[in-house]
Order: sequence, then C-alpha cells, then structure tokens
Amino acid sequence: MAKLRSIGVFCGSRMGERESYAAAAAEVGRAIAQSGCRLVYGGGDVGLMGIAASTAAAGGGTVHGIIPGFLIAREGHLDGVEIKIVETMSERKSLLIAESDAYIILPGGTGTLEEVFDVISRQQLGLQDKPIVFLNTDGFWAPFIDLIAHTVREGFTPQSLADHVDLIDHADEAIARIIAQLDDQKAAGAGSAD
Repeated sequence: MAKLRSIGVFCGSRMGERESYAAAAAEVGRAIAQSGCRLVYGGGDVGLMGIAASTAAAGGGTVHGIIPGFLIAREGHLDGVEIKIVETMSERKSLLIAESDAYIILPGGTGTLEEVFDVISRQQLGLQDKPIVFLNTDGFWAPFIDLIAHTVREGFTPQSLADHVDLIDHADEAIARIIAQLDDQKAAGAGSAD
C-alpha cells in the first residue's frame, strides 16, 4: 500500500452524553493535522465530526468533507475546507471509504455503525485491506467488540477479521498503529515480490 495520505474519521453528528467524546474528537483532529494527513469526514459542522474537522483545520491540517446536499440545512458545513456535495447518503459513504487510506472510528450512532459495518464487510470480502482503529473513549466500543466476538464464536465471522479491528485509547496511538499496519503490509508486499 502507498504512503498514508488520508484518514477517514467516522463519528457522531451529535455530541453524546460525555464531555470526553468531544475531547477525543478534538484530539483526533489535532493528531491527524500534526501527522500531515488529510482528514476525510462526513462534511457537517455539528457533533463530534464538526469538532474533529474544525480542530484539524485550525491546526493547519487539510480537511475533505463529503455531504449530501439535503443535509446541509441540518448539519451545515465548515467554511475554508474542501467540501464535496453529493446526492445521496450511499454516495457519501462510498466516497468516504474510497478517499480514505485508513479509518479512525470515534463514538457515534447508527450512521457511524453503518459506516463501520460497511468497511469491516469490505475487509472480510477482500475488497480492501485498510487499517481500522476504534478510539475506545471511556470504553464506548467495548460492547461492539463483544458483539463481533460473539459472531466469531457462533461461526458467522472469521477470527481473522476480528483480529484486524483495533481498540485504542488515544489518537496519537491510533495513528501510530495505522502507520505500523501499513508498514507491515508494505513489507509483506515487498517480500512477496521476491
């Protein structure tokens, strides 16, 4: 895989019940800006996604938002960042996935879960091999990981897929893990060419 250029951030368009969620979103935005990567996100200026994107932009990072036109009245969009307006939610999700070399997943609701299941399913089907890291703020993702483990135990999900999903506590760690995974993939690819 090529050098890490863009990190997709999937997270809530709401703030959630804990202040720690907003702090984690800001931490992710700062860390992505400092890494020199582009932050790719759902385009709105609300909730955790708005915090992550605006923090990255304020830190001098490049931000690429993708939003359906009909959502702009409800979610707004950030000024001064690259925004692509699309027609549908499906188009938005497909472009978010295509534009990202890796994913950091923050707390979120059903929209975030839909994006997560899509990228995980693509991994399972061999359609992509991109690092997926869950920022496990205050243990938010522990029940989800338990559900994935349950599907493995019941024979519906391969263990290899569960092994590919990482729970991380801090944004800097998440980016370091993504870079390490991409380096491992690159080394494995170079080894197979011999």
